[in-house]
Amino acid sequence: MASVLVPIVYLIIVFGGLFLFSYFYRKHTSTQSYEPYFPSHPERNAYVTLLQSEPRASDALLKSALVRRAMADVQRVIRIREDKPALQNLLQKGSIGDDLWNSLINAERELEAEIMEVVGEANSFVEGWGQVIFPTANEMLANERMRAVFENVPAARVELERKYEVKAKHTAVIPPPLLPKSSNGSTPSTGAENGDAEGAKKNKKRK
Repeated sequence: MASVLVPIVYLIIVFGGLFLFSYFYRKHTSTQSYEPYFPSHPERNAYVTLLQSEPRASDALLKSALVRRAMADVQRVIRIREDKPALQNLLQKGSIGDDLWNSLINAERELEAEIMEVVGEANSFVEGWGQVIFPTANEMLANERMRAVFENVPAARVELERKYEVKAKHTAVIPPPLLPKSSNGSTPSTGAENGDAEGAKKNKKRK
């Protein structure tokens, strides 16, 4: 009888200890505050300030501020999509603590609520705008990146020339030489033209 009770008591102690540990750990983490993953949201603050200003700002200005807010949200979505797999891998290896991972999860939840709020604000201006504001913001970000690349081309070229000590060669188009004019104002004939004239004379003599 004692041989049967010993494993049962052992299992009760083990599972009871695990249950108590998980309970107090969840309670501790639920009340713990984490450092925000992203800094403050200046675009959102600017939009809220314009919305609450007296007198109220124009709708064109508010729409522009809302698009800027959506562009900032798109950048944060891209950042989370890029960081989450890497942080998850590092967390499994034990390279980072739970604080950074939980901070990322909280930022992801806050971003979901932020996106829903932006969609609601967009629909308050124009019905259905909330469905296209984020694709529009994504296109504007792509255009800004492309423009930044083109604007950076001269500086990059100067940097490469300085690094490799090579000047960029610009090929110039050389115009054809002008033939000198004779005293009577006519252009002297070339050898090919003289040959053609002599051939014509010979043909006349044969005829």
